[in-house]
Amino acid sequence: MNASPRRWARWAGLFYLITIVMGVFAEVFVRGRLIVRKDAAATAANILEHERLYRLGLAADLVMLVAYVAVTLLLYALLKPAGRNLSLLAAFFSLIGIAVLAVNSLTHLAPLLLLKQTPPAQELALFSLSLHGRGYAIAGVFFGVYCVLVGYLAFRSRLIPRIVGVLMAIGGVAYLIDSFTGFLSPTLAVRLPDVTVLGGAGELALTLWLLVMGVNVGKWEELSIENRS
Repeated sequence: MNASPRRWARWAGLFYLITIVMGVFAEVFVRGRLIVRKDAAATAANILEHERLYRLGLAADLVMLVAYVAVTLLLYALLKPAGRNLSLLAAFFSLIGIAVLAVNSLTHLAPLLLLKQTPPAQELALFSLSLHGRGYAIAGVFFGVYCVLVGYLAFRSRLIPRIVGVLMAIGGVAYLIDSFTGFLSPTLAVRLPDVTVLGGAGELALTLWLLVMGVNVGKWEELSIENRS
């Protein structure tokens, strides 16, 4: 890491981009296309008719999680000079969120197994997909805290522009609002606009900056020396 923090930052940006692309593909182009809310029969028909696409959604989820592990470890190493304990805490929250989503992937797989039964358990399949959404909301709590901490570290360290850190922190708060609103008042959550777009904007801003510009190497080396002294 000492030799080329900018290169490692770009690796972090690349893995972050993979995370975003795979996540959007699975959530928007697979589940968003195939799941029909409150219509178990239509959802079952879509899944069985487009089984290959549905399975690709699961594969994309798993690639996303593997890439996000890499992002977590790389950002921990990059931000450690700005605050070792906070950077470690952020990585901890991220890895917990990843673990939640890894277990949650079973609720994406379960409908395929249920719909292969005779007769197919369509209502249970839709219920499993509903649980999948709840699993994302639970993971959103951990990822929300992670984004807030990463945003704070980025803002404080000036390794990247402070505005990017601010966007990350705002995005983290948006994830937390979305998750807790869904837990505490589902009817209100349905009426509110989708604030998770703020989280996506913050993460995309960080991704593009890391990928294109990397980090301020001079500042990174300065902070590293301060931590060693």
